[in-house]
Amino acid sequence: MVDFSKAIEELNYYKGSEKKKTLIYNHKKYLVKFPDPVREKNKKISYINNAFSEYVGSNIFSLVGFKTQNTLLGTYYYNEKEKIVCACEDFTDENHVLYEFESLALSANPDKKVETELEDIMEVIESITELKKVNITIADNIKEKFWDMFIVDSLIGNTDRHNGNWGLLVNKKNGRAEFAPIYDCGSCLNPMLDDKEIEKLTGVEIKNLAMNCYSCIKQKGKKINYMTYIKNLNNEECNKAIERIFPKIDLDVIKKWIDGITCMSAIRREFYQKLISLRYEILKDTYKI
Repeated sequence: MVDFSKAIEELNYYKGSEKKKTLIYNHKKYLVKFPDPVREKNKKISYINNAFSEYVGSNIFSLVGFKTQNTLLGTYYYNEKEKIVCACEDFTDENHVLYEFESLALSANPDKKVETELEDIMEVIESITELKKVNITIADNIKEKFWDMFIVDSLIGNTDRHNGNWGLLVNKKNGRAEFAPIYDCGSCLNPMLDDKEIEKLTGVEIKNLAMNCYSCIKQKGKKINYMTYIKNLNNEECNKAIERIFPKIDLDVIKKWIDGITCMSAIRREFYQKLISLRYEILKDTYKI
């Protein structure tokens, strides 16, 4: 793993609640995420395993064929202690600007505050495609990309795909706007569980964790249960995304790749594989209908 303690540090300007630094490594800029201190009461673990979640979630998106933010696992010595961190390469530069969905929503309708209600998100997506006055060309089908992202988020159990961690990457020179590389997956794969807690989980409990996983996207004010929503087949756009994405998911490749993360415990590797396998079966059953 990379020792990021030797990287050049810059003033941090990245948003978000997680503890992070801005570092230059091999002439590239990285947002380096640290194990996040636990903020919930009555939790025995001292930190959240968000670095592993970020790295694994991002790379599963990549294995399925998405453009993703390049991520690296490494170490950083902080307060005389070695921390495992996830370094996320900055995909923006002087010619490419990230416009997160919350900013796009304001451009589409400055009079309406859009949160995570699905109906509002779909309305904004429709409006974005008609933003002719801002001199950009939408190069992707945003609605399709959104639902494709939803399917993979369901596979990894991402509970925090809010309006501030996905969007469009705009080329300032030619005005071409593409769906931004996938980034910010630190809330997938149950980062609040430590290895001791995972080791005590029964098969039934792991299955419950896999099935009872909720998106932060809401329908009629209630968070969407990924697996229930997908199985119900009530949303045609979601159904089409399953048809597009499922054939690209190679479970054996994902499991083998997870096995190769030697800095992560065997207990956690097996836990991730079980969660993903259980959700994969639901997607497979739905795909075959």
